[in-house]
Amino acid sequence: MIRLDSLTVKYDDKSILANISLSVESHLTILGANGSGKSTLAKALCNLIEYEGSVSIYGQDIKELSLKERAKLLSYIPAKLEVYDPYISVEEFVLLGRFAHKNNFLDYSDKDKKIAQNTLEFLKISNLKEHTLNSLSSGESQLVLIAGALTAQSKIIILDEPTANLDPHNAKKVAQHIKGLKDYHQVILITHDLHLASFIDSPTLFIKDSSTTYFDNKAEFFNNSTLAKLYGVEFEGLAVKYE
Repeated sequence: MIRLDSLTVKYDDKSILANISLSVESHLTILGANGSGKSTLAKALCNLIEYEGSVSIYGQDIKELSLKERAKLLSYIPAKLEVYDPYISVEEFVLLGRFAHKNNFLDYSDKDKKIAQNTLEFLKISNLKEHTLNSLSSGESQLVLIAGALTAQSKIIILDEPTANLDPHNAKKVAQHIKGLKDYHQVILITHDLHLASFIDSPTLFIKDSSTTYFDNKAEFFNNSTLAKLYGVEFEGLAVKYE
C-alpha cells in the first residue's frame, strides 16, 4: 500500500503537484495531459526527486529506506531503456534486477540466475538473452525493462508511459503483459493513452492544474461527459471528436 500525505513538488518555485493526499491500496492508472505531472508523481513515489510532504510504502517512510530495501518494495520502469553500458547482454541486464537480494561481496547465486531465466521465458524473450541492449528494437527494449523489474520481485511495479514509443503490434503485446502483472504485483501505470488505460482497467487518478481527482471504477471515468470535462475537448468513445 502507498500513502501520500500533503505531497508537493515544485520546480523553480512553481508547483507541479500541490498538497496531494491519497491512499493507494491496489492498482492505479495515472492520467493527465502532457506536462501535467504524471512522471513527476511517479518519480516522487520512488524518492527519485525532491518533494515536500511524505510518501510511505507499507507504512514505511520511503526516505528512511535503504536503496536495497526500496528496491524490494517497488520497481520503476521508465519510458525508455537508458543504461550506462549499451553493450551488456539482455541476460546480464535482467540479472541486475536481483542486486537488492544478493550479498554485496558475492556473485549472483544460481537461484538469482534461475529467476532471471524464468522471467525471460515468461515474457517469451529468452531468445534475446545474448543480444546486446543497443541491438534491441523499441518493443524488445520495453519487454527487457519489464523483465528486469520482474526479476527484482518487487511488490509494486510503476510503469511510466510503457507504450509511448511502440507501434500498435508491440503496444498490444506490452499491454497484455502489463495486465497480467496485476495478478502478482501492485501495478501503477502512468500513461496518456486512454485505450491502454481502459484495457488495463484500474482505478484512475487524473492530474490537472497541480491537483488530482480519483475515480474508483471504469464507468466513472470512461464516459464522454467526464472525459470532455477533464480534457477540455469533445469525445466519441475514447476518441477525440474533431468535427
